[in-house]
Amino acid sequence: MESIILFAPLVGALIAGFGWRLTGIRGAQWITTGLLLLACAFSWIVFLTHGPETQHIQILRWIESGTLSTDWSIRLDRLTSIMLVVVTSVSSLVHLYSFGYMAHDENFRDGEESYKPRFFAYLSFFTFAMLMLVTSDNLVQMFFGWEGVGVASYLLIGFYYRKPSANAAAIKAFVVNRVGDFGFALGIFGLFYLTDSIKLDDVFAAAPALAETQITFLWADWNAANLLAFLLFIGAMGKSAQFFLHTWLPDAMEGPTPVSALIHAATMVTAGVFLVCRMSPLMEFAPEAMGFVTFLGASTAFFAATVGLVQNDIKRVIAYSTCSQLGYMFVAAGVGVYSVAMFHLFTHAFFKAMLFLGAGSVIHGMHHEQDMRNYGGLRKKMPYTFWAMMIGTLAITGVGIPLTGWIGFAGFASKDAVIESAFVGTAGGFAFWALVVAALFTSFYSWRLMFLTFYGKPRGNKHTHEHAHESPGVMLVPLSVLALGAVFAGAIWYSSFFGKTNEVVKFFGGQYTAPAEDLVKEVAERSPKASKLKYVMEDVPGEAAIYMAPNNTVLHEAHYVPTWVKLSPFVVMLIGFGMAFWFYIVNPKLPARLAENQRPLYLFLLNKWYVDEIYDFFFVKPAMALGRFLWKRGDGNVIDGSINGVAMGIIPFFTRLAGRLQSGYIFSYAFAMVIGIAILITWMSITGGAQ
Repeated sequence: MESIILFAPLVGALIAGFGWRLTGIRGAQWITTGLLLLACAFSWIVFLTHGPETQHIQILRWIESGTLSTDWSIRLDRLTSIMLVVVTSVSSLVHLYSFGYMAHDENFRDGEESYKPRFFAYLSFFTFAMLMLVTSDNLVQMFFGWEGVGVASYLLIGFYYRKPSANAAAIKAFVVNRVGDFGFALGIFGLFYLTDSIKLDDVFAAAPALAETQITFLWADWNAANLLAFLLFIGAMGKSAQFFLHTWLPDAMEGPTPVSALIHAATMVTAGVFLVCRMSPLMEFAPEAMGFVTFLGASTAFFAATVGLVQNDIKRVIAYSTCSQLGYMFVAAGVGVYSVAMFHLFTHAFFKAMLFLGAGSVIHGMHHEQDMRNYGGLRKKMPYTFWAMMIGTLAITGVGIPLTGWIGFAGFASKDAVIESAFVGTAGGFAFWALVVAALFTSFYSWRLMFLTFYGKPRGNKHTHEHAHESPGVMLVPLSVLALGAVFAGAIWYSSFFGKTNEVVKFFGGQYTAPAEDLVKEVAERSPKASKLKYVMEDVPGEAAIYMAPNNTVLHEAHYVPTWVKLSPFVVMLIGFGMAFWFYIVNPKLPARLAENQRPLYLFLLNKWYVDEIYDFFFVKPAMALGRFLWKRGDGNVIDGSINGVAMGIIPFFTRLAGRLQSGYIFSYAFAMVIGIAILITWMSITGGAQ
């Protein structure tokens, strides 16, 4: 069954990509979608029936070189089964949704170009690469899947290859991810150098020893565990669009909307979070590296939320929302609560994919208009899309019953868990406050999107509004399915991801035991309400799907944070809703006046903190200047000049000299021979004929 889940998308991609002339365009679409639905059904069976134990399923022998021995095998544990459900569920629904969305694409000549088989082949190939990544049992296999999703994302982002902006976005995504992937590759090299293996079990077993090892890198000595964890996280930064390496994610909205839902909402961008959680046995021994993960995750959540406040493209608002929510996941992982990071990843997959597909439904109904300033009043024109987007908004903003923990929409359960964990893990420091403020901004821009799109009077092109229509059923069915996850996923799996320590440890296949007395006293001093510490994880690193060191009590203490901490996400959600309601329903002219009064701040946010401009100034323009210099001076003057000088100057000069000696007169040649003999006799007389 597991092999079918992994290879079904690859089979579909090959059939659609190379055999669509035999199956027909419609056949290629149905084959790829049918195989994904089969993989999805099997994934849910595995998730619901497979126990928490770790299982290794060998597929074939792969690479044998010296001490490097690599199998292509499936590592099946709780982390894998969670990711299988996320990837195949979203992918199969995106395939089905694409039947309607890609039915008539204005970027291709209808009846002349067969773009649909290629599109579905790319979707299926991406899904296969992502499944290869999440099922990997060693780092080389993971890296192949990692690069596979990079290639697939390049193809899908640049699918509209006639648009210069799409080509530029695809190249940008590819290049920025290469920066992160270089760090990931260095981390793999370092682990192989120190452990003589790239198998996950061997790396995990060596983690305690790595924490005691020093390694020289860039002319300095580093703690091996911290350095390797940091290098692996650089790879995660690129894939999961964390600050500094985030610039590709908003531009990637140039691809078709189903691509945005598949790659940039629920699968590829969560690969970095999955990597950090998968490597938890190493990360737990790298406190400095994990402190950096926490800080950067919080910074990303805050940064992306501020930029999302002023974006006007409906897809870019959701894209920055994705970037912000990924920051939440990394904060949870950074403070050591990997189960909560996976919890938010799991719930986020449902409501963010639904928001993207809902946005695609609006764009489809509005004849590919994406500027929210040209929407308005679409609630009655698109009632099903409206309610789907409403459910997604309620989920992402965290609507629920305060202090219950789980009674609410999916985002309510998981986001609150992240914020409470951040309060404990950072002692109420920067990460906690950054996430609270980001939650406020998230509520504001999410409701801003809803009010601008579905409420108020129609704006923009009158003809477009008159012909606005609801999407076909094949596009609405995936929204309905995702809505179920957005409503119930948090409540159903709350205790498994954020319950008591023994429940979470058991769910992820670990063993628990009673804590040491000094640890109980330490927790009691830090948080009297959390003094009843009963369980800690006792597994050897790598035996369970995630690893939490025995002194990592953040999960336990997060349940006993002060009441104001638990209420803070709900309160800021209400404040964000109230501000959006005032700005866009009660007084719609206020945003324009505020933007005019605070022009520098507005432009700062609208231009995304000028990060792209800074990169352009410090990296792009100097690189282009260097390239022009090497082209004009190096290639043109030195290389071409040297060759041209030799060919057109030096050689003709000596040719002319040699030509003068070829006079054609016998006495000239005889004279030359006499001179030569005289020189030879003189040399032999001086040297005595000795060599």
